[in-house]
Amino acid sequence: MAKLVLAGRAGCPQYARAELLADYLQANLPDFSVHKVVQHPDTWENYYGITSMKLTEEILEIAEENLQAHMESEKEQEEIRSLINPLQIWITSASAPTCYQLIPLLASGDVFGMTTEISIHLLDAVQSKECLSGIVMEVEDMAFPLLRGISGHTEIDKAFLQADVIIVPDDTILERDTQTLENCIRAMSEICQVYAPLIEKNAKSGVRIISAGKTFVNLKAMMIITYGPSIKPENVIAVATSWESASKAMLARKLSMNTAGVKDVIVWGNISGCMYIDLSHAKVYRCDSAIWGPANFSRPLLNLIHDSKWINSEFMSAQSSSSSRVCHYAGILPAHAVATALRYWFHGSPPGEIVSMGIFSEGQFCIPEGIVFSMPVRFQNGSWEVVTELEINEKTQEVLDRLSYDLIQEKCIALKEIKEMRPYRADKITTKKDLCQEMEAFPTGSV
Repeated sequence: MAKLVLAGRAGCPQYARAELLADYLQANLPDFSVHKVVQHPDTWENYYGITSMKLTEEILEIAEENLQAHMESEKEQEEIRSLINPLQIWITSASAPTCYQLIPLLASGDVFGMTTEISIHLLDAVQSKECLSGIVMEVEDMAFPLLRGISGHTEIDKAFLQADVIIVPDDTILERDTQTLENCIRAMSEICQVYAPLIEKNAKSGVRIISAGKTFVNLKAMMIITYGPSIKPENVIAVATSWESASKAMLARKLSMNTAGVKDVIVWGNISGCMYIDLSHAKVYRCDSAIWGPANFSRPLLNLIHDSKWINSEFMSAQSSSSSRVCHYAGILPAHAVATALRYWFHGSPPGEIVSMGIFSEGQFCIPEGIVFSMPVRFQNGSWEVVTELEINEKTQEVLDRLSYDLIQEKCIALKEIKEMRPYRADKITTKKDLCQEMEAFPTGSV
């Protein structure tokens, strides 16, 4: 078969003449095909510079038609491109293992949907530029159909441009082993002081921000809200899913059942600090026991685990070391937690189930306002709501009061509103009254 490539500028009479001949040959010869490459006159002159001055009236008319058709085609293609509006996702500290594990989850379509295209922007310090380039090349080689683009960024002033989603995992500059608690908190606060104004300036007004990782998860979310007054508090959450799923897995092993059958385990408080795993509302489905029922039949978890000593000792102590387990899993568990939180946020959490997220408190469950506190929520229609109808017993309420103090203390250090922190004596705080007395020692407005 004869194949001909015909190239020329859209307004060229000689191209029009050649096009007429090519069309005639293609229509009359079964083994002849032509591929046309038409360039705008300006483009043709810049790159090729080949012209002809042999003009006829008929050829000039055809050339003008070619030019009009080409311009209309370009306009149509531009309109089509404008309809393709991928979700812009920014990830800070992108050289960290969590980001490496997270990207395939985001690009696969499982998080945002199989019809939603995304663009990923990786942000990190200049010294991580080579690492970012390596990640970009590797992800490009994977050829995800829904990934419109991936890029690395080290210029902080251009961060978060047109962002729809911002994921803030652990920042690699924080070395808890070599710094005091106060210095780590203040360093985190300074990072958020940089991020928040840039988010306000560069990101979309409805940007959704996820704080994740194993250090100061609640604090990061609260500081972004504090230093970015135009950022909607309901658009910032702290991810507690790692600890929630780890707790479910341990409970499932105790009951010799599948983890998916354990529901409504609640993580209260400071996700990366003092937290409380609440089993009083937890349910178990499809458990191999003396009582069976349909798929939607559930039983209270505490009715099936009769070992209160195990719960109060081994189970609770294991949860207190969750953060150390998370950091040894090369980012797999925290990456999955972020992906799960985003999927819930965009598509809703499982109907009837409770999930735990750190959200900006408005006084629910008598938790002080102005701190980010992990509590039970439901996701629906692109937003979340606190499950305020839950009944909280007196013991749990006392625990929540203690956990509040931990977060208030972090906030005070971060905002530099006190020069010297008094030691936290958890054994002296057993009621909300005790907490209020402790809080009186803080300057007005610190909470």
